[in-house]
Amino acid sequence: MTTNTKPAEGSHNPAFVRRVDDLSSQSGTQPGITVVKRDGSTEPYDGYEIARSIEDAAHGLDDSVTRAPQIQSELEITLFDGITTTQLDEAVIQVALGNVKDDPAFDTIAARLLIKTLYKAVLGDGVDRGNVRQRHRERFAGYLQAGVSGGLLDPRLVELFDLDRLADALDPDRDELLHYIGVQTMRSRYMITDHGRRALEVPQFFWMRVAMGLSLNEADPTPVAIALYDKMSRLEYLAAGSTLVNAGTAYAQLSNCFVMQAEDDIEHIAKSIRDVMWITKGTGGIGFSVSKLRSEGSPIRSNNTSSTGPIPFMHTIDSTLRAVSRGGKKFGALCFYLENWHLDFPQFLDLRQNSGDPYRRTRTANTAVWISDEFMKRVEADQDWYLFDPLEVPDLVELYGAAFSRRYAEYIELAERGEIKRFARIRAREQYRSILISLQTTSHPWLTWKDAINTRALNNNTGTIHLSNLCTEICLPQDRANISVCNLASVNLSKHLIGAGQQARIDWKRLAESTRLAVRQLDNLIDITVSSVAESERSNELNRAVGLGVMGFTDVVERLGVSYESEEAYELIDELMEFISWHAIDASADLARERGAYANFAGSRWSQGLVPIDTLDELEGDRGTPVEIDRTTRLDWDGLRQKVKGGMRNATLMAIAPTASIGLVAGTTPGLDPQFSQIFSRATSAGKFLEVNRNLVRDLAERGLWEDVKGDLLRAQGDLSKITNVPRELKEVYRTSFQLSPYAYLNVAGRAQKWIDQAISRNIYLASRDVGEMVDLYSTAWRMGIKTTYYLHMMPRHTAEQSTVKINKAEQLRTDGAGAVQPAPADRPTRRGFAFTRPASTTPPAPVAEHRTELPVVREHEGYDSEEIDGAFCPVDPQERLQCESCQ
Repeated sequence: MTTNTKPAEGSHNPAFVRRVDDLSSQSGTQPGITVVKRDGSTEPYDGYEIARSIEDAAHGLDDSVTRAPQIQSELEITLFDGITTTQLDEAVIQVALGNVKDDPAFDTIAARLLIKTLYKAVLGDGVDRGNVRQRHRERFAGYLQAGVSGGLLDPRLVELFDLDRLADALDPDRDELLHYIGVQTMRSRYMITDHGRRALEVPQFFWMRVAMGLSLNEADPTPVAIALYDKMSRLEYLAAGSTLVNAGTAYAQLSNCFVMQAEDDIEHIAKSIRDVMWITKGTGGIGFSVSKLRSEGSPIRSNNTSSTGPIPFMHTIDSTLRAVSRGGKKFGALCFYLENWHLDFPQFLDLRQNSGDPYRRTRTANTAVWISDEFMKRVEADQDWYLFDPLEVPDLVELYGAAFSRRYAEYIELAERGEIKRFARIRAREQYRSILISLQTTSHPWLTWKDAINTRALNNNTGTIHLSNLCTEICLPQDRANISVCNLASVNLSKHLIGAGQQARIDWKRLAESTRLAVRQLDNLIDITVSSVAESERSNELNRAVGLGVMGFTDVVERLGVSYESEEAYELIDELMEFISWHAIDASADLARERGAYANFAGSRWSQGLVPIDTLDELEGDRGTPVEIDRTTRLDWDGLRQKVKGGMRNATLMAIAPTASIGLVAGTTPGLDPQFSQIFSRATSAGKFLEVNRNLVRDLAERGLWEDVKGDLLRAQGDLSKITNVPRELKEVYRTSFQLSPYAYLNVAGRAQKWIDQAISRNIYLASRDVGEMVDLYSTAWRMGIKTTYYLHMMPRHTAEQSTVKINKAEQLRTDGAGAVQPAPADRPTRRGFAFTRPASTTPPAPVAEHRTELPVVREHEGYDSEEIDGAFCPVDPQERLQCESCQ
């Protein structure tokens, strides 16, 4: 290999240069390697140029002197004659990523190298730490002009703003906040490219473009854009995916969630399919109710035939989602909702099965069941459940709570008297088990509770809420004239925590600022966004619904040294959500005084001075049974109640979305989810990545343990409980998704839900496959007033088979006792299934884990597999296969 042996001018570290000299002399005996440049010319491979690039990417990190030569030596093994500069850049990044398992600092190096490739493409060659800020300032206005000229950006970006002032505000140092997976996700999903798919943005251009696109309606947009840029570029809060894709572009469809219902006539069904196509084109996620569609075999009097039922139409819409792919930026995604009294509900349960008639299956769309309190009560009492044709019981779709129960009982009497011809009878428990068995085997349908949603709605004056959205966090009424719309952003809790451990504290002032600015940005979005569907434009204008959520909760509890499954964690989420809810509501009331109340405010519960926590009493009164959740308050809600009577700018304020994609950009845990594993492989539409929990690495390194246990942790597939020489308090803090009690997820969600006027995308992780356990779990969720649940992730049915690699860790793995069966807590009842008596805080036994002396072989089971890394196998995040592509 031919290399340039001349020392680099201005080299940063003499020891590093000596190491490069050593490498150069070793590689000089290899055949010559030429590199093909972007213009097609060739030049000899320059080891010193690569060395400088790697050294620059390693600056400021511990052991940078050894890290950089390590990457270069591993790189030069992979080189071949004729490698292009693009391939060379990618090869260096992949070598760095290959070492992440040993130290997350290599992820930082990979992220910096990837960002540097963007700098080359957008800012030109020769960018380094000394001139990067100047290059950003110099190229910013030209980037905007080129985007406008190419028809990619909104012309107002160069007309309404002080571009020099915005350019001065750009801070490329904030690129340091991004992890590799975050940069890659931004590049592949959110940043704009030209028509040849060439990059046009660097991260700070991207953040400013989004901020400008969300400030267009401000009287003085420049300072608002800078304020939004500062928050988002610091990752303190992020707008949701559709907004990041389209803000500031020539096609500004910025809304995130669309909720629609098909009416029972062929013309509206056809129009709904058209609307799905247009909303999908604009990157919106869709909730779609088919509860009004008459059942299969129901008469069609206009032509004297019978209906095929809703299933074939659902298949047609499912195919539509794939047809409008949006170039992989954000895949089409939809969730079908059906009430479980519908006569075709058994066929609905089969929609996600792999076998059967492919024309009666959905391969892309998700499914969710819309469940009444009446059904849950009949399950509890072991009563019958009746299925009806919506053609004969059309008002059931519009009723909820006690009114639904009364009318449902009347229809049962009519059916028993023979006055309703088309119905079926089944034990309520039998249907409930069928729902849960389908959920266990296909991860669908998700369970959502219509009465908790409708009875607690503060915007219930405009009609019944018939369904939720794609990710089950939106609660908005809709009808033939209105496709409900919600607009999302999420506060990154981890960026509002200062310090770690006992010295850590929440920066409440900064959290209030983030919340209030996010509400203003979301309200701006409603005036700026465009839609090709008139019904969604109308709903946006009338209701101005927004959903501010959070992400990074698990990140916070880990840094605080608190177990996710603890009263401290439940109190923390309670306090955080109360604080954010209070400031979001107050900010919306302030905006109403500045800009006017939303059109449908009169007659809402807001206008009566109610706030989210007040509706718990409404739900409890309607059910006639307690809502099992703590009612503690800390802030001045009485004063706020009086203020909201005077007007609210937005019909809804809060909803916790899954944030699976923007959480990657923010470098934190998604939504309210726990850690799946401490080391795992994640594959998304942006690529495949190795995730290592940096909080754990920090805590182990502070105790001098990381170097000793990192190999064991990889062999244990990221399970810290199997490592013997780790303190028990760390094992409690770093329990992973299947080690935590599933009731912990309900406690966290229940405490958050009392402050949220909409709902929560609540993933559930369950180690047990006992349907009785599932009955208890989901029934407890209902009793706690949780409105919706999202994906159910099941623990693999079998442990991985073992290979013959002779690494004897068996005794070390056994001695901690983590794999032993634990006795049930004293307060845990032995009866399972339909007992409905389990306390919400119950912790089930730890799952049994079998250990042998060899390493596991990759093996797939039910959506899970393992990824080989240096002869060991780490688990793969279950969400990558079970979640729809748009949610990844």
